[in-house]
Amino acid sequence: MSKSFVSFPAITAGLALTLVAPALAAGQAAADPSPTIVLVHGAFADASSWDGVAARLRDDGYRVVTPENPLRGPANDAAAVQRTLDGISGPVVLVGHSYGGTVISNVHDPKIESLVYIAAFAPTQGEAALLEINPIQYPGSQLTLALRPKVVDDPTGVAGKNLDAYVDPASFHDVFAQDVDPATAADMAARQHSLALSANLEPSGAPSWSGTPSWYLVSTADRVIPPAAQWDMAKRMGAHVSSIDASHAGLVSHPADVAAMVEAAATR
Repeated sequence: MSKSFVSFPAITAGLALTLVAPALAAGQAAADPSPTIVLVHGAFADASSWDGVAARLRDDGYRVVTPENPLRGPANDAAAVQRTLDGISGPVVLVGHSYGGTVISNVHDPKIESLVYIAAFAPTQGEAALLEINPIQYPGSQLTLALRPKVVDDPTGVAGKNLDAYVDPASFHDVFAQDVDPATAADMAARQHSLALSANLEPSGAPSWSGTPSWYLVSTADRVIPPAAQWDMAKRMGAHVSSIDASHAGLVSHPADVAAMVEAAATR
């Protein structure tokens, strides 16, 4: 009777493959992790404005960070976001809403794989965000008439940055969030953080979007940043562009659409 057998070298090779394969797979997973999503809020808002978007992203397995934006000016606020990125290992998708777009445009970190702009300012070098709601070039913004001044104890200690503006709560729903239910809009108005008046006048630095894949979600019913300005900024950036029929607060009224765009940027 003949006997079949497996040679010792074959057994050794098979055992080695069995041991090495999981290690290779683990190494590949470590080398290609899902990015951390960092959501930067804009002016007249706080980090809670991202709650609906963040919940959907977390349900889909992403780590999400929602830092507070100081709203003092592009350079100061970009430095604050950079401190958050310093505590993150691995790739990042950086997302900005409204003035948050100005901030992320001034953050330069090799961990950033993609940038996402949600009804956001996307200034080029030397440009102030206020130019993008210039009523001559881009009519339609209702923001200016809804703003009210406020003196604050500015934490940066920079002269001239203690005069802020906020959106009059009586106008907040109609100007900022007309497609959000009144109770939610009232809560947003109460939670809003004021913006240093100098912030939208401060020239922006070299734009991070010039060398980073970018996405832009236009809000076509926006009464803060005119949709025409949003389309023009997105085109100038060379961004992947989509649109939603939403107010300036599309991240609150259409969180699923916003989360979908963020995930598109995360899985490019």
